[in-house]
Amino acid sequence: MIELESMAIALPMVEGHPNRMPFHGVLTVVDVASERPPSGARGHVVLLTKAAAESALPSLMGMALDYTPSLDRHDVRRKVGVITKAEIVGRNVELGGHLFAKDFPEIVEEIEKSERIAWTANREDSQTHTRDLGDIRNSEYVTSQPALGSSVNTFALTARESALKRAAIVNSTLSGRELSGGRPYAGGGSGGAVLGMSYEIADARVIDTKARVWTLTRVTFTGAAILRRDKAAYRDTWIELGE
Repeated sequence: MIELESMAIALPMVEGHPNRMPFHGVLTVVDVASERPPSGARGHVVLLTKAAAESALPSLMGMALDYTPSLDRHDVRRKVGVITKAEIVGRNVELGGHLFAKDFPEIVEEIEKSERIAWTANREDSQTHTRDLGDIRNSEYVTSQPALGSSVNTFALTARESALKRAAIVNSTLSGRELSGGRPYAGGGSGGAVLGMSYEIADARVIDTKARVWTLTRVTFTGAAILRRDKAAYRDTWIELGE
């Protein structure tokens, strides 16, 4: 069962506005420890509780999206967009809003580039999936033939098991992508040049500052940043253009 908590600001529609490019994506994940320590956490990985995220959802409304040209950190003085929608879908905190496309065409170009990279990775996954299914069919054909010796049967069985494992890995990756709405996900969270997001907070309450994992039970969102996924605290974040 997928639970949904949502909030949005209704803006008047302006057809073809040159400085309002819609975006959406995943900002962070709740109830899961981050893969990297975020800035300001003194080297600790963090876990944002779902309850804290739900309470803080209204604070995301109207907050800015920022970036640096190197796409590796936050810069609160370089604001390139505004958040007008936020919702919690399962464990994902999903955002929507618009970028100032006319003022910052370079960030639009970077996101488009990121989408092309993700599309290429998804296509390669699909081709691998097709090849693995072919391997399974071939190995099933071999094992259905009369026995020619234990070594041949052992080899055929091993080949089939190997193909099944590879297909299972690809299926798992594809299924995960489908659950997140078919969004960009390049190669198991490796990131590369694919872009993600990271939140900015204030008034954070931590259960135990001496713990290895800082559990955040209360926060106020003050904004978000676009950065490379390999620099984000969570590598399963992403951003793309469009509603």
